[in-house]
Amino acid sequence: MATVFAPAVQPPHSSRILGLGGARPDHAVSSGQLGRPFGKDADWIQTRTGIRSLDRIHGENRHTALTELAERAASSALRAAHLDATQVDLVITASCSTERELADAARRTAPAAGWMQLNAACSGFCYALQTGDNLIRTGAATHVLIIAAEHMSRLLDPDDLGTTIIFGDGAGAAVLGPAGEQSPGIGPAVTGSDGARSELIAMSGGVLQMAGREVFRWAVEQVPAIARRACERAGIRLADVDVFVPHQANLRIIDAVVRALHLQHAVIADDIITSGNTSAASIPLALTRLLDTGQARTGDLALLAGFGAGLSYAAQVVVLP
Repeated sequence: MATVFAPAVQPPHSSRILGLGGARPDHAVSSGQLGRPFGKDADWIQTRTGIRSLDRIHGENRHTALTELAERAASSALRAAHLDATQVDLVITASCSTERELADAARRTAPAAGWMQLNAACSGFCYALQTGDNLIRTGAATHVLIIAAEHMSRLLDPDDLGTTIIFGDGAGAAVLGPAGEQSPGIGPAVTGSDGARSELIAMSGGVLQMAGREVFRWAVEQVPAIARRACERAGIRLADVDVFVPHQANLRIIDAVVRALHLQHAVIADDIITSGNTSAASIPLALTRLLDTGQARTGDLALLAGFGAGLSYAAQVVVLP
């Protein structure tokens, strides 16, 4: 007679975000400072990117600085979730600019938990969210800590105007757990890529290269459709969205997508203005700021849309913790 497979733990029905946290470098670089080496003034930078300043890791001990940022973001998310690190089953780190620093942060934050690294560039947080949600749904984990952290400034060619004036550094984190008797808090993800145009954002010789105009056109054309599909999969209308948090790539892209989706009624994340493009960290950093400043509230429906190198994308609707 065949042995019946009977798991000791029956999987919960769904998961939710229980807490969010973020940490930013202390060193801010103004748009005027960013443009000066290229003969561009602050207005020129702000008109094209929306960036007034951005945060960057500064100083000699940059490895330690990023590890500490990731730890601070993770600890903040755990406090917001009212959980101890010993309750974390798995840490998922998301980054395209580093691995060792996040391995150190995961080990020091939750030393008994499992750890995995995920690289989907600017879509990384949304992919990690989907992964953690699926693990909780199947019973493979009860609590998952996501740490999305980037040291983008280490990848830049200081002579490249198109990237040097855009990218910043930072860390964001989220804790996921069972929804219990509450309704699902993380909607089905829409994921994919346009691999035929992956060269539009790529690494060459350890330096980030980007075809800015082509990426702008691609994002403005594709992100609205991706966002609509995420809402459809979550069973909501665009009119139901309280908060829209796209990847903070460029304020002009964000404005164009908002117009295409008719989301003027929603709170729109604009962290790009003072943080720059922090790749995988941009969505959790923006979410944390919206909650901390009271612009977004517990229970709000937030539409997340990550997109970037690859050209990969991921989007989902979540209930804010």
